[in-house]
Amino acid sequence: MNKIQYNTSKDNLRMSEYGRVVQDMVNHCMAIEDREERLLCAEAIVQMMATLGQEKLSNPEVLSKLWNHLAFISDFKLDIDYPVEIIPQVEVMAHPAPMPIPQNRIRHRHYGHIIEDALRMLKDMPEGEERDALLRQTADRMKQNLFTWTPDIMSEDKVKSDIDAYTHGSNLSNALEGHQYATLHTLPVNVLKKKKKK
Repeated sequence: MNKIQYNTSKDNLRMSEYGRVVQDMVNHCMAIEDREERLLCAEAIVQMMATLGQEKLSNPEVLSKLWNHLAFISDFKLDIDYPVEIIPQVEVMAHPAPMPIPQNRIRHRHYGHIIEDALRMLKDMPEGEERDALLRQTADRMKQNLFTWTPDIMSEDKVKSDIDAYTHGSNLSNALEGHQYATLHTLPVNVLKKKKKK
């Protein structure tokens, strides 16, 4: 009596979306000695992969993708004349360079990096309409952030004092005299209800 072989005892699938059947077909294809017969078998596998993914082989991009998937499933060991350009294994297996993690310390987390960057820019800008327009937009955003995250200390005087603190006593806040702050946006009603339940 033949012993049952479970999938857990087999090698891991190279591409699980195609399943064990396609993986076994590729392994069988690699074992075929005749080169022409091996290519015919590979073409049949690609057609099977297209059927499983409900994709059309008439699309050149789909065709290229499936042949590249076939090469990957075979661990790039399937020796055939591929009808499309195959991405080299070195490129496929290469890991992207790690993204740098910003290490800048935020003085007040409720303002965030963007506000702090804007204030640094404002400190060095020459006086004029462009600087004042950016200053008003930044002040509006700061008041909104205070209202959202720390409503108990939110005030226009707080915004002005924070601007002067960030810009090291440049008295930029003087340019906000008479500024009509933008309307504050409240949280959606459903969010407020959820917070009350907690």
